[in-house]
Amino acid sequence: MSFASFSDFVAMGQHGLYVWSAYGICLAVLALNVALPLTARRRYLQQEARRLRRENSK
Repeated sequence: MSFASFSDFVAMGQHGLYVWSAYGICLAVLALNVALPLTARRRYLQQEARRLRRENSK
């Protein structure tokens, strides 16, 4: 596929809104698939550190 200009490329033959929103949703899901496990791991490690401090202080 060849486009005459950058605005034609962005418009994608009147399908630009669908195409770019699909890319955006895909990137958002991929970012969440990376970010959520990292935050869950950090939260788990913080909870375990608190638990160990409690057990050691008894």
